[in-house]
Amino acid sequence: MKRKIIHIDEEKCTGCGLCIPNCPEGAIQMIDVKARLISDLFCDGLGACLGHCPEGAITIGEREAEPYDERKVMENIIKQGPNVVHAHLIHLKEHNEENLLKEAIMVLKEKSIKVPETVLQESGHPSHAHMNGGCPGSKAFSFSSVQSASAVSLVDSPSMLSHWPVQLHLISPMSSHFQGSDLILAADCVAYALGGFHQKFLKGKTLAIACPKLDEGQDIYLAKVTALIDQAKINTLTVIIMEVPCCSGLLSLAKKAAENASRKVPLKCIVVSRQGEILKEEWV
Repeated sequence: MKRKIIHIDEEKCTGCGLCIPNCPEGAIQMIDVKARLISDLFCDGLGACLGHCPEGAITIGEREAEPYDERKVMENIIKQGPNVVHAHLIHLKEHNEENLLKEAIMVLKEKSIKVPETVLQESGHPSHAHMNGGCPGSKAFSFSSVQSASAVSLVDSPSMLSHWPVQLHLISPMSSHFQGSDLILAADCVAYALGGFHQKFLKGKTLAIACPKLDEGQDIYLAKVTALIDQAKINTLTVIIMEVPCCSGLLSLAKKAAENASRKVPLKCIVVSRQGEILKEEWV
């Protein structure tokens, strides 16, 4: 199959590391003072890291990709040296890819290459996979819809958030919680201005947040929202913005994504005042 995937030009890369926190899958790490794509398996090809490299060392292109083959990947990884091998193995471990990890270790043993002790630790032991780059706070996961009684008793209004992360730069449209969901795309300030945001709008929905004025990489945002429509196949898209003029950029982005997408989804806009009043709610 042919799919999009990032390419890092090693000669252009200066090792600044600005791309690292903008890779939601943790597929890029700093190894030997260079940004490296640790595994094709975790690169969704949407380019969350684009626009964060001052040297333009990261690009996206299409290439033929066979069904993932850990043995072939290891052949390439081994050539890059022990540090890259270690980072790749830890990456598999962090993503609970136990079968792929076992296969990778088997390849190392067949080639008489020592397996790092940190990789052989029991899964319950702490891992330091992100010490050389990547952000553990951007790892995607879903919450249980059932909260414990003790947790509920600590707050008057329990959280309705069903997944993490929520920042548009960090989310992966491929995450299972977005599949067939009703998506809320909210400006950053909305939840602070709008009392009861969780109970009124977030219950049973998925969430992505962004600031159309301050965030960089609007082209990345456009690609992600388009992918949420086409690939995650969201049911509806609701954009919630503040009344201030700059916030309208988020609605414009959502409209453009809806136009670019091959699927069509209902698009609603909700406008909130600075005092937290709902000024407008309409399908667009």
